[in-house]
Parts: sequence; structure tokens; C-alpha cells
Amino acid sequence: MRRSPGLSVRLKLTLSYAGFLVVAGALLLAVVWVSVLRYVPDTPKGLLGISPNRYLLEHTFASAAAVAMVFLLGFGLLGGWFLAGRMLAPLTQITEAARTAGSGSLSHRIRMKGRQDEFRELSDTFDTMLEQLESHVAEQQRFAANASHELRTPLAISQTLLDVARKAPTRDQGELIERLQTVNTRAIGLTEALLLLSRSDRGDFPRERVDLSLLAEEAAETLLPLAEQRGITLDVTGGAARTSGSADLLLRMVTNLVQNAIVHNVPAGGTVTVHTEARGDAGVLRVENTGRRLPPELVPTLTEPFQRGTERVRTDEHVGVGLGLAIVHSIVRAHAGTLDLAPRPAGGLLVTVRLPDPRS
Repeated sequence: MRRSPGLSVRLKLTLSYAGFLVVAGALLLAVVWVSVLRYVPDTPKGLLGISPNRYLLEHTFASAAAVAMVFLLGFGLLGGWFLAGRMLAPLTQITEAARTAGSGSLSHRIRMKGRQDEFRELSDTFDTMLEQLESHVAEQQRFAANASHELRTPLAISQTLLDVARKAPTRDQGELIERLQTVNTRAIGLTEALLLLSRSDRGDFPRERVDLSLLAEEAAETLLPLAEQRGITLDVTGGAARTSGSADLLLRMVTNLVQNAIVHNVPAGGTVTVHTEARGDAGVLRVENTGRRLPPELVPTLTEPFQRGTERVRTDEHVGVGLGLAIVHSIVRAHAGTLDLAPRPAGGLLVTVRLPDPRS
């Protein structure tokens, strides 16, 4: 981008340095001039004795002062140009890094050396921002690629079923329609999950007072038939746990956690415990389920979009889209909370959500 017409910052600083030096020199010469002339006799021009007189001093001092002022001006310009360049060199590095980042390359880092001054602090802050941007862009690109893959699968299956129906009109249409409905339901569920994830990431939702214990009871009541179908005991314990946020998003968060705990509670006949409590200035939700043992290295990846994990088992009637815990993580982050996942030694998973209560 071309710079608009006008003086550069370096030239402005140079002129400022030189002007200050010239003004300071002029003031100094003026003080000397006034101080010296006070003690020099005012002798007529034609009577030049051996002693100094004001006429002689004015002529000799004026020429010397003019030379000194010219020297100060030149010295100020040269020295100011050099000093301004030295002072603005770190800013030039930051500008080049910003220009590089603007062209699409976020891997560049300034890594400015030297003492910890304002420019060094700005450089370190800019490097941190670039690192976060690069990580966020990489995450978004990975998410877009995974979403495209997940959406392409049901569309491809639908296209295959339609081709079969067109080429074999005598085939049982009821079976094809049922399969199409299943695939279409999965695509709709994935689209709604993506929209919810985008909404929670933006954080543009109204906030109100919410009690996590009431949401836990509502989610448990909704998912109780599923738990009974699998022979799983579902318990809700604890007391009030208040926070501030979107009741709809927080209900979806609790529902996702409880549903995951039920669906992944293998073998059947286990337990799921939902506990809420107020701890300090935050509301705490804890969802714990029995099940298979999870490798510790797998647990941190479960909140990534479309990450199902090799040990996460799903059944046909509850085929997920790999966004359950990703949505939970996004909702918790949008509410300035923390999400902790820990594998249970005996098998299963313990999920702890801590959401701040601004009014505590």
C-alpha cells in the first residue's frame, strides 16, 4: 500500500530534533550576548582603544554566532535523522511483519531482541496475536474440511439411493424411503449442530440468571427413556448452582453431556451421575459415567470437532456427528467457564464444568 503524500515520521522527528537544537542554541547565544554586553562600555564607532567595546564585540560575535547556528542546524538535521532511524527501526520490523501477515502468511514472527522497552512489548504482543491467529485459522480450516467431509457423506448416500431407485423401479420403495429419511435426518442434525456451534462461538446471545440444577433435572427427565432402554441408572444430585448466560445454550450443554454419558456407557447396566453445586463464586456441574477405560492421551482430543475417538462407541439409533463435546466446549468458553475431562480409573469419564456467577 502506497503511503499518502506528506512528511514521514522519521522526517518529522528529524525536524523536531533539529528545531529543538537550534532553538536551544539560539537561547544560549542570546543569554551570552545579553550577559556580556552588560559589562562592555558603549564606545563610539570611531574611538577604538585597546579595551574591548560594544561596537567591536557586536561585529565579531554576530558572525561567530551565525556560523554556530548554521552548524547547529546541520548537526541537528544529521543527528536527528540518524537518531530517528535508530528509534524507528523496531517499528519498521513490526510494520514488515504486519504487511507479511496481511498477505496471508501468519507463520512469520518478529522475535525482537534487546532490552524490554515499549517497542519490545509491542513486538511480543504482536507475536502472540499472530500465534493465536495462526492457531485459530488452522482450526477453522480443519473444521471446514471435516464439516465438508461429514456433509458430503450423507449427500453421497442420498445420491446413491436415488440412482438405485431410478434404475430399479421394481425395488421395495419403502425401504429406500426409510433409508433416505435416516440419511436426511443425520444431515439435518449435522447442519443444526454446526449452526449451534457457530452461534455459541460468536457469543452474541442474551444473558439471564440460570440455575444449572434445574437444567440438569430437565435434561435427565428428557433422556430418562433412553437410559431405561439401555438399563442405565441415571441420578441427579446436589443443589443450586447459579450462573449467568443463555438458558437455551446451557440446556443444550447439559443435555449433550448427559446424552454422551448414556450413549457411551458400555456395557449396558452402568450408571450416570449428574451433580450440581455452588463452589465459591461459580456454579459447578459434574457428569460422571461408567464404561470402558479411556486412554489418557485420547481424552484431550474429545472436544475437537468431529473427534469421536477409537474407544467411543455409538449405536445405530444414536449415531452422532462428532460435535457433542465440541459444542459443550464452545458453550462453556462463550460463558467464560472451564471444562475439565478426566478418565475414571475404573472406566468411563468424569466431566466437570465450572461457570462463573457474576453476582456472587
